[in-house]
Amino acid sequence: MSTTPPGGADPAEAQRFLARYPEVEAIDIALIDCHGIARGKSIRRHELESLFTSGRGIPASMFAQDVAGDDVEGTGLVLDDGGGDHRCWPIGGTLGLMPATGRGHVLISMYNPDGSGFAAEPRHALVRQVQRARTMGYTPMGALELEFYLVDRERDAQGRVQPARYPLSGRRSRQTNTMSVDELDEMSPFFDAVYAGAKALDLPLETLISEYAAGQYELTIRYRDLMRAADDVVIAKRLVRATARRFGMEACFMAKPFGASSGSGMHLHLSLADADGANLFADPAEGALSPLMLHAIGGIRETIGDTMLVLAPFLNSWRRFASVVYSPANDTWGVENRTVALRVPAGSAKARHFEHRVAGVDANPYLVAAVTLGGALDGIEAQRDPGPPATGNAYDGAAPHDLPRSWLEAIDRLDRSAFARRVLGEALHQGFVAIKRAEYLTLAQQVTEVEWELYGFTV
Repeated sequence: MSTTPPGGADPAEAQRFLARYPEVEAIDIALIDCHGIARGKSIRRHELESLFTSGRGIPASMFAQDVAGDDVEGTGLVLDDGGGDHRCWPIGGTLGLMPATGRGHVLISMYNPDGSGFAAEPRHALVRQVQRARTMGYTPMGALELEFYLVDRERDAQGRVQPARYPLSGRRSRQTNTMSVDELDEMSPFFDAVYAGAKALDLPLETLISEYAAGQYELTIRYRDLMRAADDVVIAKRLVRATARRFGMEACFMAKPFGASSGSGMHLHLSLADADGANLFADPAEGALSPLMLHAIGGIRETIGDTMLVLAPFLNSWRRFASVVYSPANDTWGVENRTVALRVPAGSAKARHFEHRVAGVDANPYLVAAVTLGGALDGIEAQRDPGPPATGNAYDGAAPHDLPRSWLEAIDRLDRSAFARRVLGEALHQGFVAIKRAEYLTLAQQVTEVEWELYGFTV
């Protein structure tokens, strides 16, 4: 087995951490599964350097688990290899202190004995597409936004989940309060702690807003290399969750936790740079959009139907499209239009990029970035025409073409997709489809209280 750390992590990173934080006794090592959930171990201080020099064994069947952590037959990963461990290595630049927990935190990634990436791990699907882009002469750049709810641990008198109280005042508001700076002030002790944690983790959190529902917020993350941008999201979600618990609240990253309120998205901003860092999506002339960017948009429009299961991976994800509030379930594109799937924001011509607005915040950021970049590169290679931009309200005028309209249809569509199989790779494609089909069958057998109320003694 190779002893060269394939994750790009220098053992000196561990040594610097230990010297800087002599009081830290434990470090969480986090491997991100198919659902975007951090799974791994908490190691002791004296074990950190060996993680960087020798790696750590974790069962490959972790990528065969459903969202509840149970193994799914049909993934090809449940005891097929005898259930042995695969070697995981830290990802360089992700080791930091999580102040809310008082422990260190580092992302890890799974590799084969020859140093190649383990095929069923979602992060490696993105690595392959980034490598493909670099071979074509492009450096993918991006950022993902996080929308989420902060909710109380205690339910209301009717047993319903309710917005969290503000730490500063103890007050609870049930108003929408979109972009209210006073609401941010009342929640400031919590977000001050989040930003302090981000600084300790070298996580570039930026703008904060109160979103379009009671208890809903959005955090933006600085634009940078697409691989690091995806890493940023999984670290940020852990940070927000851990901090919320210490404030007596919970952070909710469901795509649609409240049926009548706004859903939570994970918008991906994407562009391509050259070897010198210049933006290749920059406008070539005043009033003109880059042909390279338009071809990329055309490629995504061509493949978005095949990837809806990646963008909306759970039953709850599809509720976000049932009552559309800035949640486009179509393949339209347009300029400065928030009702389209692929939006070209106004702004500096030199910083031009597009925003993919379909994915929910419950999606795996590595998979979202992989299929988006893969579609964009396909479009560039084929010089795909994106068609005319949508104007006005795309919800009213835009048919969704051949996009799936339900979770089961999305599962079947991804299963048949040659594009998804090529971008995800055979092992990940097989495993992801098997997990989602098993999850669908489990939930299809559950009779809800709403069904009892509507049908139980009526039909």
